[in-house]
Amino acid sequence: MHKYVKGLKFEDIILLENDHYIVINKPPYISTLEDRNDPTDILKLAKEYHEDAQVCHRLDKETSGVLVIAKHQEAYRHFAILLEKRQVKKVYHAVVNGIHEFDNLECDQPIYSTNSKSRVDFREGKPSLTLVSTLEPFKKHTLVKCFPVSGRLHQIRVHLAFHDASIGCDPIYGGDYIYLSQLKRNFNMSKNREEEKPVIERVALHAHNIAFHDFEGGNDDVVEITAPYPKDFNVLVKQLRKYA
Repeated sequence: MHKYVKGLKFEDIILLENDHYIVINKPPYISTLEDRNDPTDILKLAKEYHEDAQVCHRLDKETSGVLVIAKHQEAYRHFAILLEKRQVKKVYHAVVNGIHEFDNLECDQPIYSTNSKSRVDFREGKPSLTLVSTLEPFKKHTLVKCFPVSGRLHQIRVHLAFHDASIGCDPIYGGDYIYLSQLKRNFNMSKNREEEKPVIERVALHAHNIAFHDFEGGNDDVVEITAPYPKDFNVLVKQLRKYA
């Protein structure tokens, strides 16, 4: 079990709770739904906290960030309808390889997905749209924000890779690992240390904030919540900034 998951208490990751929803900051390295390879998952923890809990959407196991859980069936259906109507706004932050000046770039390449991987496919792919903007350029990397309008498997990762901006530490989609030795001049590794590890050991992607209309609240009652970076993502951004 990964250190981010060991001893995890569901109460400690709650960002907001009302009569209808629990919004959490999902740590990396834990599956949203049941995973045969792991003893625990977010759904299991949520049901232990609230018996009728249902996860409203999914984040990949490595992806951290904001995740919405319904406390009853009607709230779950309400959120599902919002998703279908594209009335849930999710914004992700990612560290990508290379320096890029994206200004609301429209990534509209169609995506074809299998069970575990996706690709841009102009013949068989389904319509997809991600809006991408640069937040902060560094020395050899860029912090970007991504707004996926549609919700295809690995959509952000595929679209960024198509635009030569693969997410750091994402070799499946062409993203190089990020090492301190690449960032820091005259970097000397101690002879006694093991082989250098990447600054972050997972796909550098974080679900940063979400906004949606609350159950029973009408159009005026909007739930909007931001999930702070977990330690590994925060360290990555600070190191990139320090040596930029």
